[in-house]
Amino acid sequence: MTYEIIKSLHIISVIAWMAGMLYLPRLFVYHVAAPVGGELSETLKIMERKLLRYIMNPAMIATWVFGMWLMVIMQMHQAGWMHGKLLLVVLMTGVHQLFAYQRKQFAKDKNTHSARYYKIINEVPTLMMIAIVFLVVLKPF
Repeated sequence: MTYEIIKSLHIISVIAWMAGMLYLPRLFVYHVAAPVGGELSETLKIMERKLLRYIMNPAMIATWVFGMWLMVIMQMHQAGWMHGKLLLVVLMTGVHQLFAYQRKQFAKDKNTHSARYYKIINEVPTLMMIAIVFLVVLKPF
């Protein structure tokens, strides 16, 4: 029963984290078009901060905690597919930190990237998520 509860909490955490990872760069796309100091820009700053602080950060931490707990319980730390998954989750965490940095730039009205940049970078978490799911389900090595 413990395994199923931890696995459920891990999956819920991943879903919440991924929702934020896909939504935040979309907010950035809209933010690029918003006039600096305008009502829309200020509203987006609040939305971005709250999304990161109250959803994405806790979900990322919970994903790591429950994922590592599962790895210990199931003794999967030596599986090759798990090494691949961990590498991708580390990279996803790096992308999360990049988004957090970019949010701070928007908060200071110092964004230097285009909407196109944010549309492209928005695909990175999606591609990593797809690779992680295939590694977990197929366990190819």
